[in-house]
Amino acid sequence: MRFDLQIIASWIEPGAKVLDLGCGEGELLYFLKKDKQIEGTGIERVESKVTRCIEKGVPVLQGDINEEIQDYPDDTFDYVILSQTLQQVYEPAMLIQSQLRIGKKGIVSFPNFSCWNVRLQLLATGYAPITKQLPYEWYDTPNIRVITLKDFRKFSKEVGFKIIKEVAINTQNQAKSGKIIKFLPTLFATYGIFLIG
Repeated sequence: MRFDLQIIASWIEPGAKVLDLGCGEGELLYFLKKDKQIEGTGIERVESKVTRCIEKGVPVLQGDINEEIQDYPDDTFDYVILSQTLQQVYEPAMLIQSQLRIGKKGIVSFPNFSCWNVRLQLLATGYAPITKQLPYEWYDTPNIRVITLKDFRKFSKEVGFKIIKEVAINTQNQAKSGKIIKFLPTLFATYGIFLIG
């Protein structure tokens, strides 16, 4: 399992009710159901990924997270997860507010655009950066915005939600391993993970 998902999984209590927005192939939900006996479901737009979830026995809805999330009543879940998806969302404030309306807590992770290698690549080449975390050309990326750790902290104050816990990480090995970054995370972290409420 990806290193960021390992950290997210460590924050979730056994038996919790979990919704994973943009759940991909259901890797996190599958792990949580097996190891923590959570009650969980996912929402995923891509049909082939939905099929992989179903093959694993992970409950999933195919659809747009911005629309599907509106169908849930308040306080339905203990955790609503938005992992490596925020940078692809058109209305992040609305989605975060919905996330916290239907969940007691939210977990948000995203690639850190202020990492040193991104900054250096832009400075040295003058081209939009391409990294392992942001592996697309500017014209074919699903990412519609770039986010830094500082941006997200500022955004939390503007939108009005609380950051309960945060971890900055740097991943290697196709994101399967990594380390927590405590020294200058704005410069050295490839991802930020935030527990919000």
